[in-house]
This record gives sequence, structure tokens and C-alpha cells, in this order.
Amino acid sequence: MSDPAKDFGTYDYVIAGAGSAGCLLANRLSADPRNRVLLLEAGGKDDWIWFHIPVGYLFAIGNPRADWMFETVEEKGLAGRRLAYPRGKVIGGSSAINAMIYMRGQAADYDGWRQLGLTGWDWESVLPYFLRHEDHMAPEGEHHRAGGEWRVENPRVRWDILDAIRAAGAEIGIAPVSDFNCGDNAGSAYFQVNQRAGRRVSTARAFLKPALSRPNLRLETGVEVERVTFDGRRATGLVLRRGNERFEARASGEVILAAGAIGSPKILQLSGVGEPEMLRDFDIPVVHALPGVGANLQDHLQIRPVFRVTGVSTLNTQYANLFRRAGMALEYALFRRGPLTMAPSQLGMFARSSENQATPDLQFHFQPLSLDKWGDGLHRFGAFTASVCNLRPTSRGRVALASADAAAPPVIAPNYLATDEDRRVAVASLKLARTIAAQAPLACFRPEEFRPGADVRSDDDLLRAASELATTIFHPVGTAAMGAASDPCAVLDERLRVRGIERLRVIDASAMPRITSGNTNAPTLMIAEKGAAMVLQDGTGLSQR
Repeated sequence: MSDPAKDFGTYDYVIAGAGSAGCLLANRLSADPRNRVLLLEAGGKDDWIWFHIPVGYLFAIGNPRADWMFETVEEKGLAGRRLAYPRGKVIGGSSAINAMIYMRGQAADYDGWRQLGLTGWDWESVLPYFLRHEDHMAPEGEHHRAGGEWRVENPRVRWDILDAIRAAGAEIGIAPVSDFNCGDNAGSAYFQVNQRAGRRVSTARAFLKPALSRPNLRLETGVEVERVTFDGRRATGLVLRRGNERFEARASGEVILAAGAIGSPKILQLSGVGEPEMLRDFDIPVVHALPGVGANLQDHLQIRPVFRVTGVSTLNTQYANLFRRAGMALEYALFRRGPLTMAPSQLGMFARSSENQATPDLQFHFQPLSLDKWGDGLHRFGAFTASVCNLRPTSRGRVALASADAAAPPVIAPNYLATDEDRRVAVASLKLARTIAAQAPLACFRPEEFRPGADVRSDDDLLRAASELATTIFHPVGTAAMGAASDPCAVLDERLRVRGIERLRVIDASAMPRITSGNTNAPTLMIAEKGAAMVLQDGTGLSQR
């Protein structure tokens, strides 16, 4: 690896990461034929059937063909357990293996970003960037539009058990609503999904593949980014590795990191941008001290209580029957309907953990199935899972280098349940799940708490159960966060530029200063859309061509 890097060419924009953000960025930046764009992806092509059939997440998560197979450190708040930490290893990134749920979050999330000093990130300002790429099945109006690349549809399968759960929520004041994506997501509804006619729509399918015929866009897969190159404190390109060969790609305009909340801070740290003491531990020369790089990791921790039911169909019972399993495949092949079109979660509920919450801080993902963990087989008895997460965790973790070798997985330490508030919310969420299961509309199915079990009663026991049951819901954000100039931990300014470095931006979920109140893929695409517009508006380094 000490041999000189081979020339990989000069481009206006060099993008690290062809995931959710990177695919959209490549599309927007290459739309002008004068812009030469290089898009780099460490994973592979999406040439596997389970990247496209919606239920394929059951086979992709935990499979090294599709998943980077990261793990967390032993988490004190989770009884010392290590968690699998899935990230997509393919063009489209995690949008190729995720839940396909279209969720913007709450208007208050973005207004809160504005209150941190981030001009232009309030709800009114970001809504046009959600709309810019949306192709929604609803009639066009204030909150939705048609004609964009990012298809949003209603689910193509219904379950009686989920209808009963929705009715149970209504019994305790969680009212049915028609749309979670108008700025206030309180209530219950079936999740809208990123599918087109029963097939998953990843960002690779929506944004990247239609642009690949452009001669000014080059995609390279199977290449690991080792570091950013600099001239002083100006980013000039990237050093890459493919097998035993090293290359250098130069950027006459900007270098853009879009490798996600795990990958982007790792690249910054490998490049000498980060917390100086940690960089020196790995003999990495400090280019620029930014202690916030890799800090501020936030994630939605899901607790997965399971209730056995009888007298109603669930995916567990259907999948266990070979004839019904064959029927599911036939229904999908002929009509693109049925269980094979399922997202992991179909029914959502947003509720408050206490009356003191101004907006919902709990999100339920109800599923007509149960399993020990994603990647394992389904249980062989009828059941539903009342997965619930704290939308606004106060615990903060970090992503850090484990080695100066770019191929080494990073240290991922989410630091779950580290605060009294997060522990309070965990207990409250389990109590609310039980309250919903005890309502009259579910009585005919005789719900019986399988996990954690009805004998777990005290707050201390419920907290212990939460620590033993909880796992990530795959929403890491915030590890290269935007912030005001007065914020010593801010990595980016409000235009997604790395503070103290010229011509280097991070445009992905890393940029979120605070996690949004719901699934994070749609907000990530909004950040990419807004970021692309900023890059084009600034036109850094392109004025003299």
C-alpha cells in the first residue's frame, strides 16, 4: 500500500457513497452536462432479487451480500449486549434493505433546527425539498405532489389483526388519521411506502439508474475511500482502494461525503479531521481539529414486545404453511400484491409518553409477525409485535476509528438508555403497549404477552426487560452535525460545509443536529436535495471553466 496512487481522473464533483443521499446527489449534480461527476460506492450492484421484492429485507439484513454486518460495542444500557447494526452494502445504500416507510417527521423537528441557528432548515423552508422529488399517489396539494422520482404508495396488503389494533388505539385516544406527512404525525395510520406497483423503490432505482446514461456521470463500485486529500485546508480529492491497488481522484470543484452516519465521520477521521487526541492515537496527522466528528450519534431504540394471538391470520402462521407460502409467491407473481409486498411494519401509531410532551414522542411499528431478531426465522405461532421507539432520545453516542486501516469496521457506541429521561420513556412505552393490547377490539383474539411476559410488573423489572429486548431500528444520524458557529461541537455550517475546510461537504444523515420524529430515510433525501441545490448555487471552483 506504500506504492504511489494511480490517477483516477479529475472531476468537478467527487462523491463518496452511492447510498440514499449519494444517488440523489449524483442525479442532480450531473443534470448539467458541463459537470463531471464521479460517484464511488464501496458496496456492489443491486443485482439480487431480494433488493427488489419488498419482503426481501428478511433475507438482506444480516446477509454479507447486502449488509456491512457492523456491530455496536457492548452497550451498558442494554445489559452488556452487542447489537447488529445493519447498513446497506449496495448502490442505494440502506434504502435497498430498509423498511421502505415514507416519513418526514414533525414540523417541530425542523423548526427546532432553525432555533439552533440553522437558517433555512425550518419546516416551511424544507418542505419544498421534500416535494421536489416526490411522486405521491395522493392528489396534489399543499403537502404532496406527483411527477418526481421518489414514488410513495399505500401498502398493498391488509391484515385483520392490524385493523383491530388500530381500533384498540382509538379506544384510548390515539385517533385514526389519513396521513402522517403533513407536519403533525399524531394518531394512527397505515404507513405509506416507497414502492411502485409492488416493487421496492430504492434511491438507486429512482435517481441513479436513470442518470447513468449521462456521459458526464461515472459510477464505480467496490472501491473503498481511504481519505480526503488536501492542499492546506482545501479538499482536493479522494484516495481510493480497489483490491491491492490505490488511486487518487481529483476534484476541481468539491468533495462530497455521502457515506452515511457511520461512513462519513469515519472518512473524516481517516483524513485527519476530528478529535485530535484520537487521531494521534492512530498516528494520523491532524489536518483540522473538529471534536464533533463522530460525536452526537443518535438512533431510535426500538423495544419489541410480542403478543401471541389466536383466531386470526398473521404472517407467522401463513409462512409456516407450505401451501400458503406457495400461494403468497403466486399472488405476488400475478398481481404484485399480498405479503411479499410487505414492509417490515404496516401500521403506525404516534403517541405521547406523558402529558408533558408537546408532540408525540413515541412511534409504534405494529407488525403481524414476530421473531427473536431480524435475520432470524419467524415464530411458528400466531403473534403481533408492538415495536415502539423513543422518537427524541436524550442519550448520545459516538462513531470512532478502531484502526487507521480504512477497511476496518469503526467503533459504534450508541450509548442507549444512558439518561434518566430515556429510561423513563422506555418503561412508559411498554406500559402503553400493554394498554393497547388490553382494549376491547382485540379481546376476541385473546392476546397473551409472550415477551417480556405478563409477570414483569414493576418499573425496575420493565426497565430491565427493555434493556434485554431493545435493539436498533436502524436510524443512526448526527455524527457530523450542522451547528451554529458558536457551537464547539458543530462539524458543518448551515450549508453543509465542513467548518474550517474549503470545498468539502457532508450531505447525508450525519448532518442532522437532532434526530427527526420518525423514520429517517425521507429526511435524508430532503437533506440531499437541499444540499445539491446549495452545491450548484455555490458553483465552487467552476466559475473559470
